Amino acid sequence: MSFSDDFSFNRDYQKDVNEIKRKILVCKEYISSGQIFNYLETIEEGLHLCMEEDMPEDGIELAEAVLSIAPYNSEFWQFKGIFLNTIFEFEEAYECLNKSLSLNPLDVETLLNKSITEENLGLTDEAVNTLIEAIKIEPGNEEVLYNLGIIYERQENFVQAIKYFKECLIIDDTYADAWYELGYCHENLNNLNQALIAYDKFLDIDPYNATGWYNKGIVQIRLSEMEKAISSFELAIAIKDNFSSAWFNCGVAYANLNKLNEALNAFQKAAEIEPYDEIIWFNIGQIYEDLNELQKAIQHYNKALELDRDFFEVYLARGSCYDSLGEYNSALSDFNKAVSVSNESGDAWFAKADLEYSLGNLQNSIESYQKAVSLDPQNFDVWYKLGEAYYEAGNYSRSSDCYDECLKINAKHAKSFYGKAKIYIILEKTKEAFDCLKSAFELDPVIKNNFVRDYPEVKSSKFFSSLIEGTN
Repeated sequence: MSFSDDFSFNRDYQKDVNEIKRKILVCKEYISSGQIFNYLETIEEGLHLCMEEDMPEDGIELAEAVLSIAPYNSEFWQFKGIFLNTIFEFEEAYECLNKSLSLNPLDVETLLNKSITEENLGLTDEAVNTLIEAIKIEPGNEEVLYNLGIIYERQENFVQAIKYFKECLIIDDTYADAWYELGYCHENLNNLNQALIAYDKFLDIDPYNATGWYNKGIVQIRLSEMEKAISSFELAIAIKDNFSSAWFNCGVAYANLNKLNEALNAFQKAAEIEPYDEIIWFNIGQIYEDLNELQKAIQHYNKALELDRDFFEVYLARGSCYDSLGEYNSALSDFNKAVSVSNESGDAWFAKADLEYSLGNLQNSIESYQKAVSLDPQNFDVWYKLGEAYYEAGNYSRSSDCYDECLKINAKHAKSFYGKAKIYIILEKTKEAFDCLKSAFELDPVIKNNFVRDYPEVKSSKFFSSLIEGTN
């Protein structure tokens, strides 16, 4: 068998897949012909090439060959461990890296790769200890500090992660990935201004990174800087036109500015890229609903439900559209579906109760209001509507209790005082009625007109006429 006389490894060569494969094949020919020792340096170069070009299976074959004649070479064991780690053979990789360290215990690169394997095996504490051992050997190794930060970030220990990312950046303030992760950690801790500073530093180093601009835009939305967020998302889109999340959140920012047509355009672009994302279709429906184009809103809500039959927010939204269009049976069907999908949603029970009340299904509405208020005891509106429903049902004691709950939440709610006053009038508790009417009129003088309209006979009552005339 003949071998190529001009075979050599040049790190600056124009990378070509076929050429790379040819060179690896030559290495394998040396191995199969039993000439490993003669061409050890060439095969070692092949190992580096496999590492650079992400060819782990070929790399393992070459590593095993060189280890057959050089079993005490720590670098070859490290190579094999890294390749095994790449193909998810973590336990065998762990053994190889430990073998490498037994031959060269102070090699920081091997310790780094060992920590990666330990994390893949779920040995997080061991991975941290391995990196701490590495940093003792090389206190200024920014890659070790960065990896420590990454481990703590994955554990959602963002404070500790920030500590190591900052130490990394003290050593190398151009370490772009560290700035990025620092921004991410601050974002998760709600340190939004600090997150923005970190993302800006990252983008100074890597200005054509679409994800960096996207993350910056998300932080700006959270800071209510909608115009700035739109600029960031548009830069992300300029770099990566098919970035659906950037289009989507650009739509969110436009919607927050009430620029509904611009929001609609952005959401529609997102839908073109990700047509199977039900949340995008839901948001398009909401824009059409805000534009009062209810039939179009329903069409897009239907599309969202085709993708997710249990998307209960869509049932609520579509039910609201049907309600506005006077299609009450369809609306009630959607609200019933919403509560069946998410029985613990106070909003769904409230919407269902309101429609039942409007349709005259008084007892059903009371039961639904009760469920809604049990899920959200501080919801003033539900307590008030429940009080109104009990009043119409003639359950004055329960109605009064609901108005009391309203006044616990808002002590200056005139209509709750008026509701109690009407109950006291029915129960012929004149003094209590007078006191509640007085409070209601002081808080909202318009209610005085309602009282005269509801009780025309009051004009002949000397007791209440003083209230109407504004005296005690």
